[in-house]
Amino acid sequence: MTLVNTNFEPRLAHRRRIGWFFAFACASMVVLAVFVLGVLLISVADQGWRWLSLDFLDNFPSRLNPEKAGVKSALFGTLWLIGLTAAVSVPIGMAAAIYLHEYAAKGKLTRFIELNIANLAGVPSIVYGILGLAVFIRLCGLGRSVLAGALTLSLLILPVIIIASREALAAVPDSIRLAAFGLGATRWQTVRSHVLPAAIPGMMTGVILALSRALGEAAPLIMIGALTFITFVPEGPLDTFTAMPIQIYNWIDEPDLIFQELAGAGILVLLGMLLPMNAVAVGIRAWHQRRKAWS
Repeated sequence: MTLVNTNFEPRLAHRRRIGWFFAFACASMVVLAVFVLGVLLISVADQGWRWLSLDFLDNFPSRLNPEKAGVKSALFGTLWLIGLTAAVSVPIGMAAAIYLHEYAAKGKLTRFIELNIANLAGVPSIVYGILGLAVFIRLCGLGRSVLAGALTLSLLILPVIIIASREALAAVPDSIRLAAFGLGATRWQTVRSHVLPAAIPGMMTGVILALSRALGEAAPLIMIGALTFITFVPEGPLDTFTAMPIQIYNWIDEPDLIFQELAGAGILVLLGMLLPMNAVAVGIRAWHQRRKAWS
């Protein structure tokens, strides 16, 4: 015998009001965040716009003659830093993700490794700076070089790349793998020829976003000594360097108004490097979604 609760009231109107209120609250927070960001960007652009020129990109920093100061050493140091960081972190991160998702046996050890990778993605960046100072500078003897900075930033973004790459691999339907196995393909042939082509757009999106984060990090570089005032361009991975976030930090620390304006111009240059990278990530994701829709 089935008992029916005749006192149940669905209260659909009440639930709809709660849902509408929650959606309104979320939309309000988004609008507020975008408004605050817009105010900050307008303020920065108002301070630094008049300093943007080819001379600003081609001149070295100067405390004695700020009217002719530029970001050449920081700009080239950032390019060296991001290039080496990508060369180290991208192959290792993608290979680790492929192994964990496609080859590693599902057990306690694998789950323990995945849990620690997820925890490392949330560790503050200053901790990675301390680790880089202890390991790469003092233990390995690399000094305050571009290579030491790139290895430190690689540690910072490796968990993000691994997690994003694993999610992209997990999004590939198992039917593709089973079809390849059914035709006699080995696991590596299946991964190389079928899984990776489908997962690469998602993996590249995660990589670009991770490198964008590394591009704007200042705390780890301060810890490893990139705060040095430099008026030369690094010519190799073992040279001393500075980076755009560090140069901006140096200018903001100065009391004169002209240095605050130079910092605003430096922020605009850094945004000019960051926004195209994020736009490429968005474009890759949109292209992949359109391709899936067409197929």
